[in-house]
Amino acid sequence: AATCETTTSAAMATNMGGQPVFVLQNNTKRETGRKAQEGNIAAAKAVADIIRTTLGPRSMLKMLLDAQGGIVLTNDGNAILREIDVVHPAAKAMIDLSRTQDEEVGDGTTSVIILAGEMMHLAQPFIEKRIHPTVVVRGYTKALHDAIDILDEIAFPIDVNDRQQMLNIVNSCIGTKFTHRFGNLMSELALDAVNCVTVDVGGGKLDIDIKKYAKVEKIPGGDIQDCRVLKGVMFNKDVVAPGRMKRRIENPRILLMDCPLEYKKGENQTNVEISKEEDWATLLQMEEDWIKRVCDQIAALKPDLVVTEKGLSDLAMHYLAKNNIAAIRRLRKTDNNRIARCSGATIVHRAEEAKESDIGTKAGLFKVEKLGDEYFSFVVDCEDPKACSIILRGASKDILNEVERNLVDAMGVARNVALEPKLLPGGGACEMALAHMLSQKADKIEGVEQWPYRAVGQGMEVIPRTLAQNCGANVIRTITKLRAKHAEDGMLSTYGINGHTGEITDMKALGVWEPYAVKAQTLKTAVEAATMLLRIDDIVSGIGKKKTEQLQQGKSGPDEDAEVDSEMALAD
Repeated sequence: AATCETTTSAAMATNMGGQPVFVLQNNTKRETGRKAQEGNIAAAKAVADIIRTTLGPRSMLKMLLDAQGGIVLTNDGNAILREIDVVHPAAKAMIDLSRTQDEEVGDGTTSVIILAGEMMHLAQPFIEKRIHPTVVVRGYTKALHDAIDILDEIAFPIDVNDRQQMLNIVNSCIGTKFTHRFGNLMSELALDAVNCVTVDVGGGKLDIDIKKYAKVEKIPGGDIQDCRVLKGVMFNKDVVAPGRMKRRIENPRILLMDCPLEYKKGENQTNVEISKEEDWATLLQMEEDWIKRVCDQIAALKPDLVVTEKGLSDLAMHYLAKNNIAAIRRLRKTDNNRIARCSGATIVHRAEEAKESDIGTKAGLFKVEKLGDEYFSFVVDCEDPKACSIILRGASKDILNEVERNLVDAMGVARNVALEPKLLPGGGACEMALAHMLSQKADKIEGVEQWPYRAVGQGMEVIPRTLAQNCGANVIRTITKLRAKHAEDGMLSTYGINGHTGEITDMKALGVWEPYAVKAQTLKTAVEAATMLLRIDDIVSGIGKKKTEQLQQGKSGPDEDAEVDSEMALAD
């Protein structure tokens, strides 16, 4: 990275009489002009280099130690960068890109960083030749608009109901991940989960909320092949009184509540003055009567299972067990929402307001099972459930975490295709087609903007180049061959690089596809981020006055909280 100028020029300006006027503090670091831009470019390249080797099916894994001393083993771009602690502001901006990509579309987190890094790298010659950054940005933006138009032309529609075709798409996403060795298992899980939570909101629009309604439950032990998507939900709770309440109910009537089934305590200190001893008994009796009344109101609806998000007292448990009602307490809000979506129940806020229509009757079975050391409750065999739980089993926590990350990516891809059923060829074919078309269009552009425009086309080649590099092929020969093939076949060429062998293959025949939404988002994020970072011409990083004082105090005296050896202290 470029060195920082810690100079008085940053902190001083001169007034009319030649007297120095201090504007910024003395310890402020400031980089201006080309130095700032070169620093940003170096930072962007450094971040891209960290995860360059994690692209493609022959990708390497990264092993990271997190703050708690745990180990993260992954090749997911976002998961790696999330754990890395960086200082440079431009590097922080780059890391945010992969997070944005992950939240937006769930896949392409590595590609977006590599592309943005390459765009920054290709801007360096222009900065050195003193071409104004605004001109470079204009060229980049023009190229981005044209690239999106070309993508629209290359993309072709797909039938979302064709399960085999959907499996191929999800497989090409998982092909670069740890779980691809388990065959179609993860793709099947992802497709089933996405199909389960899809809700048609009318007007040809779909609502697919994976985060809220497709919960991944990781249970160490068992075999990877035991992973499955439930037609319902599961949660880590047992019934309140295992001996007295049923642990298996077929076709249960379910009542969901988010109010406590215990007597309300006073908000803060409550003083009650009692003059007669009998009044104390009356007070206790009133509490008991209140709980009995609430339990009778619930029992009147004849539910088989009562679930509440809050507490449930021993007395309430006794009355419910007497009425042959199973109860579960202190359930998470999100789990409660999922049960509501599965069983068709409505969450009730007060027991007095519960009606027959609030009872959920769509679940086929409620059961409690022991998995490993813990008890889990299942609400399964629901008719048309709009929420689901995905059970993952595996040898260790590290493997389960990686499987979960892969599954979330796969669900993201399935969701994108369902929302926007358009596909593009994978394996770098689409990027190569863009590079070819942009270099042709660049000839028609007048002025200096032509060079940055052409550079975007060149930058696209970084994806096939990295794919070839990661599987040990001869990069220069392979890319030259691929370039020639695309020049020969024109825009609709679907030739790319087979990530396993490094050979040039027709992606149509190989069945490697990518969703349009992921590719378009990758391009937009990468180019827009590069243009934003290139516009920066001044970086001021100054520590505030208070912080400086604290630092100086910390250096001068021992820390009060630190353990000081008393003998050492005396000797001083």
